[in-house]
Amino acid sequence: MLDYRAIPSPCYVLELSKLQHNLAILERAQKEAGVKIVLALKGFAFWRSFEWVRASLHGCCASGVHEALLAYEEFGSRESGKEICVFSPAFKPSDIAQILPIATHIIFNSFAQYHTYRDRVFEKNQKLRKLGLSPIKIGLRVNPLYSQVQPLIYNPCAPHSRLGITPQAFKEGVARYGLEGVSGLHFHTHCEQDAPALQETLAHVSAHFGSTLAQMEWLNMGGGQHISKEGYALNILVEAVQGLRKTYPDLQDIFCEPGEAVGWQAGFLLSSVVDIVENEGQIAILDVSITNHMPDCLEMPYKPEIFKVAGDGNVFEGKQTGEFSYFLGGASCLAGDFIGPYCFDTPLQVGDQIVFKDMLHYTIVKNNTFNGIALPALGMLAHDKFTLLKSFDYTHYKGRN
Repeated sequence: MLDYRAIPSPCYVLELSKLQHNLAILERAQKEAGVKIVLALKGFAFWRSFEWVRASLHGCCASGVHEALLAYEEFGSRESGKEICVFSPAFKPSDIAQILPIATHIIFNSFAQYHTYRDRVFEKNQKLRKLGLSPIKIGLRVNPLYSQVQPLIYNPCAPHSRLGITPQAFKEGVARYGLEGVSGLHFHTHCEQDAPALQETLAHVSAHFGSTLAQMEWLNMGGGQHISKEGYALNILVEAVQGLRKTYPDLQDIFCEPGEAVGWQAGFLLSSVVDIVENEGQIAILDVSITNHMPDCLEMPYKPEIFKVAGDGNVFEGKQTGEFSYFLGGASCLAGDFIGPYCFDTPLQVGDQIVFKDMLHYTIVKNNTFNGIALPALGMLAHDKFTLLKSFDYTHYKGRN
């Protein structure tokens, strides 16, 4: 049985068996649907686990230079048969210079960006072909003007969205710049959704961009598909992909790029109660912060499930109602740094541990050192054995300021 008291506080902990469970589901999805799944590093970049992830997935999608470099260094290269698909709302010349040596796909967010950099990609591809290597594939991100995502901060098709080329802008771009060298399209319109949402989205993609898609060699359907969540309609994903291949027989590759589905419920954030104060109720102050260490809970927003580990090692689930009620407050000076109200069947004590479930995706990648608060350590749990992988100190705070 795991001894939580042996884990330093605070600490993000990857549970290897749960990660492997997700990867097995994703492998099945790849096989049955005939898609290539690439890891979205924006959601899960725990590269110390990549020895297991790379054995299951085809590569990574990156949102810029640093994620692309991480994919290349820790996941695999075109030489090793892995895909590195890179998209950014806008590339600078220095970005392209660093991406060209490592990317397998470069996806542009506008025709202006495509026109600005396509000759540099063509020049690089000539060199790659001379070496007997596969050329970089150029793609365009499109906006099908349809998404079911809420809240709007996560909706790529919301009014005034800067992500993806709208149908009218696409027609104008083709007329002005053409499609020389473009071999694929990309859309990303989902967040924590099931396959029926994808099926509905594909109808809009076909309606707006079908004539172009018929000329393409690949399609990237983005992320946001909750493939590893219990009850996900894999059969609908299979049907959707089969329909695509029937309608567009020249499509060689169809990509999905989940991040959350890889790290879904694959780890936790452990914290400790540092003090308990009174102000119209009991307030427990922790050594973690919602603004520093769980920003996704603020943005989405959502309230994580928790449990406490008492000093004697006994575990008690956090509840919505119960005899002992507490507001859990964070370590920062932000007045609104509250993780939320929780109840327990026994009172909290200073030194008790609070464990926040499902805290490996969209947390580590977003955390920060506001107030100089140290980043939580990183650890891994395998066969009930904890291994500390990384800890952080003052130098990490000073080095970024």
